[in-house]
Amino acid sequence: MAELRENEQKTLLALQELNRRATVAQIMETSGLAHAAVMRAALTLAEGKLIAVHERKQTIMTLNQEGKLYAEKKLPERRTLDLTHRRGGEIRISDVQQEVDIPADTIPVALAWLARKHWATIDREKGTIAVAQEEKPPLGDDERLLKFLAKRGSAIAEKLDRKLQDSASILKRRKLLEVTEKTVRELELTDAGRQLVKKGPQITSEISQLTPELIVSRKWRKMKLRKFDVTVAGPEFYPAKIHPLQQVIQRAREIFLQMGFTEIRGPLVETAFWNFDALFQPQDHPAREMMDTFYLANPKGGRLPKKSVVEAVAETHENGWTTGSKGWGYKWSSAEAKRLVMRTHTTAETIKYLSEHKKAPIKVFSVDRVYRNEQVTYQNTAEFHQIEGIVVDKGLTLRDLMGTLKMFYARFGLKKVKFWPCYFPYTEPSAQATVYVPKLKRWMELCGMGMFRPEVLAPMGIKHPVLAWGGGLERIAMLQLGLDDIRLLYGNRLSWIRRTPVCR
Repeated sequence: MAELRENEQKTLLALQELNRRATVAQIMETSGLAHAAVMRAALTLAEGKLIAVHERKQTIMTLNQEGKLYAEKKLPERRTLDLTHRRGGEIRISDVQQEVDIPADTIPVALAWLARKHWATIDREKGTIAVAQEEKPPLGDDERLLKFLAKRGSAIAEKLDRKLQDSASILKRRKLLEVTEKTVRELELTDAGRQLVKKGPQITSEISQLTPELIVSRKWRKMKLRKFDVTVAGPEFYPAKIHPLQQVIQRAREIFLQMGFTEIRGPLVETAFWNFDALFQPQDHPAREMMDTFYLANPKGGRLPKKSVVEAVAETHENGWTTGSKGWGYKWSSAEAKRLVMRTHTTAETIKYLSEHKKAPIKVFSVDRVYRNEQVTYQNTAEFHQIEGIVVDKGLTLRDLMGTLKMFYARFGLKKVKFWPCYFPYTEPSAQATVYVPKLKRWMELCGMGMFRPEVLAPMGIKHPVLAWGGGLERIAMLQLGLDDIRLLYGNRLSWIRRTPVCR
């Protein structure tokens, strides 16, 4: 007993006084200890087999605002029944809303419960309510529970009789109750603990911190120093930290900056001109339809850039302009180009930047939100982040782009990268970048890439090759955080956020 700490001794003595078994609240009241002190003592005593800890769940029920209203003014079906009795046993349904103080949308609920409780018969063809018996029925179990909770404030479901428990489940379905679960812990002396308490220990005060006064006066020699077990886990602590997805976004930005890139940003709402037309995407392309793109209803249109750029883009679409291309062969519409969309990619900001900055070399990137009309699944969301990068300089080739991407993904620990040809409307040649993920033991697509076509560059007055790539950031985030469901990134579950490291 002498090896036990002061709080542990107090806990044992309180249990002895409380007939060997008591709740934590009772021990706190008897010993004068705080809840945390009792629980820490219980942990040590349980490890030493001196006490046993018992846990049980309790369901606490309280009335919500609607439940309190019904406890005061009676349930809707009871008020409807009272009115029917006052009218001689029959009433029109249309009269209920006028004379009974219940909302219109609650009347069907009242009628349903009248029939379910066999208090009245409902004739919907005639639109009438008729009582089922002359005498008013006594209070039901649900009404008794309402009055009980209104008087007591709360109740423990497990302590109610069976009928009231059944009524509680009904009131819960009717959304009149608020139900919370609580864990109740009881501590019980074991035989070893009881034998130890019988020795009649003297509680001696302990100190946990040496103060300058104790050291100077040498009183510490006479004091009992509290022992600490440094191997015991400390209390859980959840400090403020950056959201895991934001950590990955910051990491991507840091990598780009270390590689000599400059960040650019743009508005979430863009004209179709910058989002599609400037990138040589035809106005009848399926991706521009409502099923793939979010268009703004109000305002319906935005401003186009200067006339020379618009005319060059229009002619490129119609006949290829001076690019050597045949274009798409249709009549280009400025009204369609003015439509406002939630941008579907950050390439809209890239091409807008290039229209104003033509002097090479240029290395810029963007990590920002984009929107697409996607069905939300474990793999897709309608809102996500895109990583976008471009390089403009003399004599660039696709090999330079492949090397840049390999370096970028290597900084994320993804060192095996492969490329294969594919098609994009505004780049040629184009390729798809895939990386090998050791944890998954498979290859995964991460971004599309290529060199901007002459039909994109010429209208903007750009003379040098442009390397461009873009891909979803969330795929990298899922790999970095070990997730298999993209929705976890936006669900903001505290349990998941707390589990992730403060700094990766």
